Amino acid sequence: MKPLADLIRPKKLDEVLGQSHILGDNKLLKNIIESKHIPNMIFYGPPGTGKTTVANIIADSTNKKLYKLNATNASIKDIKLIIDELDTFLAKDGILLYLDEIQNFNKKQQQSLLKFIENGQITLISSTTENPYFTIFNAIISRSTIFEFKKISNSEIVKGLKRAIKIAETDIADREIKYSDKALEYIANMSNGDVRRSLNDLESAIYYSFNKEIISIDIDVAKECTQTSGFNYDKFGDNHYDTLSAFQKSIRGSDIQASIHYLARLIKAGDLISICRRLLVIAAEDIGLAYPNALTITNSAVEAAYKLGLPEARIPLAEAVVLLASSPKSNSSYIAINTALDDLDKGNIGDIPDHLKDSHYKGSKDMGRGIEYIYPHNFKNHYVEQNYLPGNLKNKKYYEPANNKLEKKYDEYQKKLREK
Repeated sequence: MKPLADLIRPKKLDEVLGQSHILGDNKLLKNIIESKHIPNMIFYGPPGTGKTTVANIIADSTNKKLYKLNATNASIKDIKLIIDELDTFLAKDGILLYLDEIQNFNKKQQQSLLKFIENGQITLISSTTENPYFTIFNAIISRSTIFEFKKISNSEIVKGLKRAIKIAETDIADREIKYSDKALEYIANMSNGDVRRSLNDLESAIYYSFNKEIISIDIDVAKECTQTSGFNYDKFGDNHYDTLSAFQKSIRGSDIQASIHYLARLIKAGDLISICRRLLVIAAEDIGLAYPNALTITNSAVEAAYKLGLPEARIPLAEAVVLLASSPKSNSSYIAINTALDDLDKGNIGDIPDHLKDSHYKGSKDMGRGIEYIYPHNFKNHYVEQNYLPGNLKNKKYYEPANNKLEKKYDEYQKKLREK
């Protein structure tokens, strides 16, 4: 018997769950499919969001010969076998190749398709769970239209589960299946936007009481059949960088609740190194001189986290996150160093003034090194006016104080020093 996920697989676009941003009325992908003029396409998104389903619907709408390959186990030989059928009676209208998990093909394997997708003999629909701009050869991207498939909402998944139950009553159970809305909502929530996962959990729930007089799916059965959440995290994939980005932006935005949420994701993934590195960066880049001690405290929390290891490391890490999200923010020093580095990249360097150059060697004074240097500690407030920047950058200003109590105080001190 077919799995429930296959029994319920949509045959028409109207049956596809979610993806209204690309499959809704007058949306690009729907219009393309209905036109029957199919270009090369890349479907990008998490598992269980309908990428394969939509590819099958497209294949059914064309007269092209359909081939399916999964890049995790396919090879150059498989591609050559498909190419050999070009210009034969079997593929007189061309070939539609659905290549799943294309990110697993190396550059040579991807390049082997270029000639044929360029001249239209092969129409390529590829899918990937990873950001195509990171994993797919540029020549393939430039010849394809990219569509992003998004996680399915819980309400859409519940709708799909109810449809699946009706099909299961006929094709699997041959009797009525009773359920509570609360149980279906729980299954949907635990699937993390993955329809396939939710259907697999539903199927387990059906078989859980299959031999009983009544098949009933209540909240207890739902919990029994979905023992782990659908949370997934790839330390080397797109999700890794998205989570770290959201983590830093939430702290920078002073949103304590969101910051703790993304910390929890990273902890759940066991990604201690990335958490610690990012927290130290945030302390210096985003809090900076508004609260310099934040870097010291964060460094102490990081050291404690490494010594403790997970799961206990979560405690000092959470302390650091709440501190950083709560602290005043300043990126003035971050901007200052970036501006200075940009000057170097543009060639705005200039020569170090002679009075600042090293003079601790014989003959240095004959070369004019250090002669005019004035020792600030010999003057009131340990300050004396003299030029420190190269001549062509004499009036350059890299650092601008941010509007916070501490930097204002430092700025007032600097101004007072320079009063005549």
